[in-house]
Amino acid sequence: MSEQAWRRIDELSPELWDLALRIHAHPELGFEEHQAAAWLSEALEKGGFRIERGAGGVPTAFRAVHPAAQPGPRVALLAEYDALPELGHACGHNLIAVIAVGAALGLATLKKDLPGTLVVLGTPAEEGGGGKLKLIEAGLFRDLDAAMMVHPADQTLVDRGSLAITEVGIEFHGVSAHASSEPDKGVNALDAVIQTFIGLNALRQHIRDGARVHGIITHGGLKPNIVPEYAAARFYVRAADNGYRDELVDKLRRCAEGAAVATGSRLEFKLVGHAYKAIRPNKALGCRFAHHITALGYPVEEPKGGLGSTDMGDVSWEVPAIHPYIRIAAGTVPGHSRAFCEAARSEPARGAMIAAAKALVAVCLDLWTDPALFRRVQEEFSGSSVR
Repeated sequence: MSEQAWRRIDELSPELWDLALRIHAHPELGFEEHQAAAWLSEALEKGGFRIERGAGGVPTAFRAVHPAAQPGPRVALLAEYDALPELGHACGHNLIAVIAVGAALGLATLKKDLPGTLVVLGTPAEEGGGGKLKLIEAGLFRDLDAAMMVHPADQTLVDRGSLAITEVGIEFHGVSAHASSEPDKGVNALDAVIQTFIGLNALRQHIRDGARVHGIITHGGLKPNIVPEYAAARFYVRAADNGYRDELVDKLRRCAEGAAVATGSRLEFKLVGHAYKAIRPNKALGCRFAHHITALGYPVEEPKGGLGSTDMGDVSWEVPAIHPYIRIAAGTVPGHSRAFCEAARSEPARGAMIAAAKALVAVCLDLWTDPALFRRVQEEFSGSSVR
């Protein structure tokens, strides 16, 4: 059955690659992915799927369901398709989207003979917008038994995990004055931001390995001859454990509070943007993906480097989930770089995209035809799902 679905993916390969290149050439930021969502929905609709556009009340989300639904495991393939500011598809989301669509179209050729339900969820705004969180809140994951996607990278990895993340906004309010003739009349808000960074740098030697707190100054004043009355910074706080992430947010707050006291400025400390949980990869599912992707010529590698964050983490607390990676380039090509953006439209990326789609097909077939595997997946999730 896998071979039948794989043949269909091979037949569709030129169209799938054209779709990936179109999305790559027209990058859209989170919650603005109108073209990508439309193109992906059209491809699935042409393949016989029933499409709900604007799923979960999110205009650029969609839900595609194959009509041959029967009792059995309800499986969702997830598509991401938002781009990064300035860099475009430097995280390869054009490939993630088409991997899901390609796998779904391959499975559509034989779904009428299989149990279970096949769903494709278009999940916008992973890069800081938390599109999946909005779909969770809308109940789109409530009736699912598994959720899967494949992310491009410079390694092939399974069960890699991710870091929990919270985005923090810090604002300081001081008093403006002439920075040369009357500096004593001013309260320097920029000094408070700088002192926060200094306190944070001292804190770093006392936090757990793998945790991250990194930030930028978003406003530092107007002119050098004016004491800055307003300054602001934005931070990402990350950790492998959801609880320790929250502890680090509190430590960052204390650094900022100390800076406010030292400078005499007023602090506003806000949780802004997105907050994602650390992912809980389902090892039973991951083992099957590793088996199939290795057989397709992409052996699983030993991980190098640190971890990022994703709203797939929140999905993994709602339903058994995997978020493996597939190599699309030789050597080291860091994500969120211009080099990775180029890699996401290369010939190696095309081959990896097709292989990842085929591996997802095989995992879906395993779930639908092997009750013992499905039971292990569910038992593992129930045992690790401590909320």
